[in-house]
Amino acid sequence: MTREYPERIDTFNLHSLGNIRFANWENPLVLNKEISEHHVKFFEKFIQQGDVVIDIGANIGQMTIPMAVAAGSSGICFAFDPNPLVFRILDINASLNPDLTNIKAFNYAITSEAAEFYYHSSEASFNNGGISELPTSRHGKYVLPNKIKGIKLEDFLSTHYPDALQRIKLIKIDTEGYDKEIAKSIVDILKKYRPVLISECFGKLSDADKFDYFDFLSDLGYSLYFFDDFIDDTIILPIVKRQDMLKWKHFDFYALPS
Repeated sequence: MTREYPERIDTFNLHSLGNIRFANWENPLVLNKEISEHHVKFFEKFIQQGDVVIDIGANIGQMTIPMAVAAGSSGICFAFDPNPLVFRILDINASLNPDLTNIKAFNYAITSEAAEFYYHSSEASFNNGGISELPTSRHGKYVLPNKIKGIKLEDFLSTHYPDALQRIKLIKIDTEGYDKEIAKSIVDILKKYRPVLISECFGKLSDADKFDYFDFLSDLGYSLYFFDDFIDDTIILPIVKRQDMLKWKHFDFYALPS
C-alpha cells in the first residue's frame, strides 16, 4: 500500500545570500538534503542572473534551488518531475524563496513525444522509480493508479513560454538511467540554443550506451567534463575520448558547447 510522508521546512544560512528555506521529505528512505552556498557557486560558473535554466528529474528540488538562486528572481528555473509524490515536495520548494528565485514546477516527464505513461517504483513510498508504456516495468512492482503525462520540452516551451527559449543557458538531467534518451529528445534545443548540459552517467548503463552518449554530444560540438560534486571547488577532469566514459561506474558530467 502506498504511504505518503509529510514535509519539514528547514532553513539554511547561505551567508551573503541570507536564509534559504527548503522542504525536506520525511520519507524514512530519503536522506535529509542540505542547501549550501557552495552549491550556488557551482551553478554560478554557468548561470547569470536573468538566465533561464531547466531541471529535468528535479526530485524534491535539492539542485533546483541553487540553480534558481543563481538565475535569480529575474530568471526562470523550470523544474520537471513525473513522480506525483515527489512533485508535491518540489512544488512546495518552488514557492518558498520568492525574493531569490523564480521556479516554475511541473509534474511532467520529458519525452520524445507527448504521451501518457505508467509510473513504477521498487518500493511503496515511491522514493524512486521511472516511467513505462506498459503496466509492468523493471522499475518495480509498485505502480501508481493514474498515468502521468509526458511532454516534448520544446513544444511545451514554445506554446507556453516562447520568450524563454532564447534565454536557456543550462539544462540539468538526472533521470535514473534515461538521461541519454532525454538528451536526444531535446536535440533541437541543444543545436539551436547551445545551453550547458549537466547529466548523470548511470552506473547500470552498458559500455555501448556510455559510448553512444559521448558520441551524441561530441557530434553536437560539446566537450565533456567529469566532476565530483555539485560544489564550487569540485574535482574536474576532461572526458576526451569515448573510452574515458568507463573510468567511473556512476558519475556526473557537464558538457560545454564549443
